[in-house]
Amino acid sequence: MRTDTVLPITRSAFPAAVDATLADYFVARRSAVTEIGADFAEAVAELEWFALRGGKRTRPAFAWTGWLGAGGAASGPAAAAVLRACTALELIQACALVHDDIIDGSRNRRGFPTVHVTFAAQHADRGWSGGAARFGVNTAILLGDLALAWADDMLHGAGLDSAALTRVQPVWSAMRTEVLAGQLMDVFGEAGTDESVRTAMRINRYKTAAYTVERPLHLGAAIAGAPADLIADYRAFGTDIGIAFQLRDDLLGVFGDPAVTGKPSGDDLREGKRTVLLAVALQRADATDPAAAQLLRRSIGTDLDDAAVERLRTLITELGAADDVESRIAELTERGLTTLHRSSATPAAQAELTAMAEAATRRSA
Repeated sequence: MRTDTVLPITRSAFPAAVDATLADYFVARRSAVTEIGADFAEAVAELEWFALRGGKRTRPAFAWTGWLGAGGAASGPAAAAVLRACTALELIQACALVHDDIIDGSRNRRGFPTVHVTFAAQHADRGWSGGAARFGVNTAILLGDLALAWADDMLHGAGLDSAALTRVQPVWSAMRTEVLAGQLMDVFGEAGTDESVRTAMRINRYKTAAYTVERPLHLGAAIAGAPADLIADYRAFGTDIGIAFQLRDDLLGVFGDPAVTGKPSGDDLREGKRTVLLAVALQRADATDPAAAQLLRRSIGTDLDDAAVERLRTLITELGAADDVESRIAELTERGLTTLHRSSATPAAQAELTAMAEAATRRSA
């Protein structure tokens, strides 16, 4: 698909449009990459493969719909530039996922080995010197950094007019800062002793909600020159739906089907993630069952076998934590949709964002 001329794109066709735009970008960088050297080109090929395989293209879709809802055109030269700008969010996502997998020690992503695992295996297969695991981590860190740098390049080279780019820059800057702050808070949370629901929700707000829904919508609205009231409503809607999205992810990280999620079941328990689900379970166990609380604290963040994961799943369910998180998802989704429906976004965009919100908060992967 050529992305210099954009025709109206349906929601079902949008991921393919993003894929084509992203593929075009990697092709455009290929000669410069190849000129630098074969090792670099080989590593970038893995980044390209990682960025292009799988993924629902959620962030570009929210940005694109934010643009349309603020009166942006669905086709023409301006739309082509907007699509490229929205697609840059996938490189932010690639950076976040590559680094997140290193931090969490994850071995699988979307049904494939994670980037650091891939390069560690490559090192071992070729009999290179030094530690394979360290080589894998070092390479993946640098590729994540490259994805972040190229996201900036893609945004600034998308072809937006100067006024739109000026409006977008502070939104883009805030989003990058927020996602890194959220990730850092998550690292501190796993190492520290703060087990509160409030802190877990704050991490969700910045680590996920801001760059998944809120800021992408804000980005699209800023490109379109949307009024302040629509931007405020988009951000409120985006925060609620983004947090609900992460709460669904918390449930899938414990109860999800690996065949659907592409990750081993119970990984969040093995990694010791301080999720809202775990915070609620601990809060309830402290109040009603100290032995259960002790078991949870002793177990999370350890190398749990499948039987141990199943015992913890049962305990979390019996404590009512899963039902509590489901209720939070429902409440946040309802509040977010109420905000959306009273906003000045176009009726078509409201309908589209409603469907997207429901898909994001009810998903199984």
